[in-house]
Amino acid sequence: MRSLLGAIALPAVLWASMGDAQVFDYGKYPDLHGQWVRWGPSGADLKGPLVRNGPPGFNPTRFDPSKPPGLAQRPPLTPEYEAMFEANMKDQREGGQGATPTFTCLSPGMPRATNGYGEYEFVVTPGTTHVLVQHINDYRRIFTDGRDFPANLEPSFMGYSIGRWVDAKGSGRYDLLEVETRGPFKSPRSFDSSGALLHADGQTIVKERIYLDEASPDLLHNDVTVIDHALTRPWTVHKTYGREPEAQPVWAEINCGESNNHIKIGNEGYMLSADGYLMPAKKDQPPPDLRYFKQVQKK
Repeated sequence: MRSLLGAIALPAVLWASMGDAQVFDYGKYPDLHGQWVRWGPSGADLKGPLVRNGPPGFNPTRFDPSKPPGLAQRPPLTPEYEAMFEANMKDQREGGQGATPTFTCLSPGMPRATNGYGEYEFVVTPGTTHVLVQHINDYRRIFTDGRDFPANLEPSFMGYSIGRWVDAKGSGRYDLLEVETRGPFKSPRSFDSSGALLHADGQTIVKERIYLDEASPDLLHNDVTVIDHALTRPWTVHKTYGREPEAQPVWAEINCGESNNHIKIGNEGYMLSADGYLMPAKKDQPPPDLRYFKQVQKK
């Protein structure tokens, strides 16, 4: 009987030990519950108070929220990539898309995914912090289990993210998430929809410092630094996200391909008209190559 009781008790002890080891102390981590949306300064001068989703208008998801969109972003680009940036802006003024890839529903990739396109949700687990977002394939998985970057990675738009929780204040609780994201990355990737491109070699490094505001825990800050061969120096910008006050906020479903009237054929972007016909996106745009279609002679 004693042998039998011992055989039963040993698995119970082992199970209890395993259960204790798997307890996750959420109290050591910052409170990131709820829905987060991008916040930015209001008004054309970008000097107003923080407001939900930033100022209205084209390209509200600027890479640097403190500056107006387009050329006014003034990224520290090399002369080669500055010329490409200006060419992309010119193409957009003429009705094209420039080199920004997302109009065909490709992922915005990193670091553009930090711009705050949709509603964010942060899910903290023992070895991974997940950043969930309703947008175009820009869900993020940040590994915080102490691993190193794998030796061989497949190219991707989002890259591979490794993070580290830090008790910066020595309070016994974590208050800072440091993240580094590396490639190889796929191309093209741009900083935002204005079309300032990252280098085609895919060797971008993105470093982030994510932390709650000391005065207002409903504001979340992200200091983003980009190191890239298209830049003359590392580019650091500050982003802010705000927590929605609603206890049960709406989570919108976004399907990029649904009702998307943009069509890319070769290197040209065209439009689909309301009656279902291919049409040019800009003045005097040549038609696509129709060599594989039977040509019908007009009478």
